[in-house]
Amino acid sequence: MRIGITCYPTYGGSGIVATELGLELAHRGHEVHFISYAYPIRLDTDTPGIYYHEVEVSSYPLFQYPPYVMALASRMADVAERHNLDLLHMHYAIPHATAALLAKQMTTSRFLPYITTLHGTDVTIVGADPSYYRATKFSIEQSDGITAVSEYIRAQTVDFFQVHRPIQVIHNFINASLYRPDENGRSRGRKRILHISNFRPVKRVLDCIYVFAKVRKEVDAELIMAGDGPDRGPAERLAQQLGIDAHIRFLGKQDHMERLIPHTDALHLPSEIEAFGLAALEAMACGVPPVATRSGGVPDLITHGVDGFMEEVGNHHAQARRLLQLLTDETLHSQMAAAARHSAVTRFSTELVIPQYEAYYRQIREAGGTKGT
Repeated sequence: MRIGITCYPTYGGSGIVATELGLELAHRGHEVHFISYAYPIRLDTDTPGIYYHEVEVSSYPLFQYPPYVMALASRMADVAERHNLDLLHMHYAIPHATAALLAKQMTTSRFLPYITTLHGTDVTIVGADPSYYRATKFSIEQSDGITAVSEYIRAQTVDFFQVHRPIQVIHNFINASLYRPDENGRSRGRKRILHISNFRPVKRVLDCIYVFAKVRKEVDAELIMAGDGPDRGPAERLAQQLGIDAHIRFLGKQDHMERLIPHTDALHLPSEIEAFGLAALEAMACGVPPVATRSGGVPDLITHGVDGFMEEVGNHHAQARRLLQLLTDETLHSQMAAAARHSAVTRFSTELVIPQYEAYYRQIREAGGTKGT
């Protein structure tokens, strides 16, 4: 099958999932064409079957805001016709689903269905903005297929946008051969806590600092902050104010999390909301137990007390207590690490999830076979 994928190419869960999906599909013999304004961060175009098409947006003095949707739609239609694409797969509703709808209408040589995958903030934050609500709702409803990365996002879409179309829940996935434990890499001395995010307010990065200050009173540990974003500066200043900045490393954006995660002891994910919790899944696959908040789609992923812990949003004391348990009880850590790895492999591996996308693609193509040429 020939598939066009559009995603945000920057550091964020939706772009990472889209890129990894494309690579996995290519490994299975599909032809995958990425269409975006920049090169996706994890994309390897040396992979057979992977192609990249850049969207160029012209800047005219007349345009205060460059019309990216029009440029994207035109590029999609052009790629679809030149490469005989079977379908388009949009990751993140705004503006990708809107552009795909235009591209579908512009493509007259063949039937070009499009699928929209909802990742979280495209529904809960961006789509909820009154400026985008109607366009988001319309673009989702006009999609030939709709998927969501968690039951939570499916329910939110139905409730908020009153979408009465079927929405298929296909969870995020992990390459368990790439993300795996490395017992030799774990420190035998100072314990390491890891946080991974794009440092937006919804990730509650400052909570990591407050909780770590509590942990430091009991255990000689260091906090590793991977990622970047608007709350990095405030987090660095808070660490200085609390006198723990010497024990925190801000690494910035990282391309190879599979190399970093196995060298840590626990993941801290204190988000206000998580559509699914991809960082937690990556950690679990590496045998690193997560301490996360009981929010959004996280309960789809973590079984509390078995393969990780979930506590309430903003409860610094409870989150610190769970991290201390993992850092001080080697038996508990070993049991939970094994359970986390087992859960990742048996529930969310690429071998289980990618075939769900392939089956859904076939379903959408067959359902639309009479709609166009």
